[in-house]
Amino acid sequence: MAFHRVVAYAPPGTTALALGIVSSIFGPRPGLPGFDLAICARRAGPVQTDLGLPLTVEHDLGLLATADLIIVLPAVDYHVEPSHPVLPVLRAAHDRGTTIAAHCVGTFTLAAAGLLGGRTVTTHWLFADELTTRHPEVTVRPEALYIDEGSIITGAGAAAGMDMCLHLIRREYGAGLANTIARGLVIPPHRDGGQAQYVSAPVPSDSEDQRLATVIAWAREHLDHHVTIDMLAARALMSRRSFARHFRSATGTSPHAWMRAQRLSLAEELLETTNLSIEQIATRVGYRNAAVLREQFVGRRGVSPSDYRRTFSHS
Repeated sequence: MAFHRVVAYAPPGTTALALGIVSSIFGPRPGLPGFDLAICARRAGPVQTDLGLPLTVEHDLGLLATADLIIVLPAVDYHVEPSHPVLPVLRAAHDRGTTIAAHCVGTFTLAAAGLLGGRTVTTHWLFADELTTRHPEVTVRPEALYIDEGSIITGAGAAAGMDMCLHLIRREYGAGLANTIARGLVIPPHRDGGQAQYVSAPVPSDSEDQRLATVIAWAREHLDHHVTIDMLAARALMSRRSFARHFRSATGTSPHAWMRAQRLSLAEELLETTNLSIEQIATRVGYRNAAVLREQFVGRRGVSPSDYRRTFSHS
C-alpha cells in the first residue's frame, strides 16, 4: 500500500541522525511527489535528543492513528516498559494495516509491542545478541542492512536507516523516485538488504582499494557486456580469490550478487522511464534474453517486468 502520511515516533533521547534521515528522505522536494511527514511523541512538547538539544514536538501518540507509514526512531534509552502507552497504539495501527518500520534499537520497541514474534528482523549488530536474549521468539539477522516482511520493516544501525527508507520508497513508488532522492542526497541509490551492515567504508585507503573502486565504476558502465569475475579480477590486477575477498570487504556481497543487483536496478529504471521492449531491456542490462530477465526480476520483485512497468511506468 502506497503511503502519503508518514509519522515518526520520537521517544526521549531520540538520535539526531535518525531525525535527519527521516526528514531528508520524506521531506518536501520541488517537483517530486510529496509526503506528509510529522513527528509525534508520548506527549506534545519538548523532547530531548541524544545531543541534549530539545526538539519541539507538536503531536502526541494520537497522530499515529492517521499514519500510512509509522517509523519508530531509535533512542538512547531503548528499553520500553510493558505499560508504555505507545505499545497498544502500535498494535492497533498494525491491525489496521499500517506499515511500521524501525531501525537500530527502535526495533526493540516493535518487539516490546509484540509485533515481531515469529518474524526475521535486523538491528544494529552491537545489540543483536541483546534483542535475541530479550525476545527469543524473534529471529535476528545482524548481518542484514534491512529486512522487509511486508507490513513490518526493520533496519540495521545508524545510516542503514537511510537504506531502509529508500527501500520503502522503491517498494511503493518505484526505483525512479528512490534514485532521484538518493542523487539529491549524494548517496548510493540502492544497497540490497542482504549486504553486511558492517561493510568497510567505501573510501579507498590504498592502491588496491583505488583499483577496486575503478573496477566497480567500470562494471557499472558495462552492465550490457558479459562480465566475469576473472575479467574484473584481471582489471584490478588481483587473483580471483584476492579480488573476491576485497570486493566482499568493500561492498558486503559477492561480485556475482552485486552484478545481478546492479542489472536489476537498471532494469527497474528502464521499465519505469522508457518504452523499450522487455527484450531490449534484457539486452541493455546484460541478460541473453527476456526469459532470463523475467526469472531474475520475479525473484527480486515478486512480479514480472510487465506488471512492474504497469505499476510504475513514467514514460
